[in-house]
Amino acid sequence: MNKDRNYNQRSNDDSVFSVRLKAGKRRTYFFDVKSSRSNDYYITITESKKKPDGDGYEKHKLHLYKEDFNRFLEAMQEAVNHVKNELMPDYDFDEFDRNREQYYNAQEEKTLPDNSLLKTTPGFYTEDTTPHTEQSNTSSNEENDEDLKWE
Repeated sequence: MNKDRNYNQRSNDDSVFSVRLKAGKRRTYFFDVKSSRSNDYYITITESKKKPDGDGYEKHKLHLYKEDFNRFLEAMQEAVNHVKNELMPDYDFDEFDRNREQYYNAQEEKTLPDNSLLKTTPGFYTEDTTPHTEQSNTSSNEENDEDLKWE
């Protein structure tokens, strides 16, 4: 019985690789490569959203196993292409990347761009002028991200 308890109470130590994607002021995605009990690998995709009342996080998780990797990527690409090419062909999806790049270039030069440029990227520019980055190596951000993870 004790063995079962340890078996079912695995820690986050089974994560072998992780990528964090900030997507706005309240939403973060985590892509974690984890090892299984049989030394196999799978990916968990976790969406973590800060609750509107600011009290904690709402989390949703998807487990993606190796046998589904290729078909998952194909289906995802097909859905994205449908939105881009069929439903919104005139929309400039690259606008978000240009605004982000322009913001970081201006920040490196110690000048801030016109706020209107970043307001077109929902959640990217916040009232406190703190940019949101895909990955950060600061310890304070890593400590805060642990609150976002869901296990």
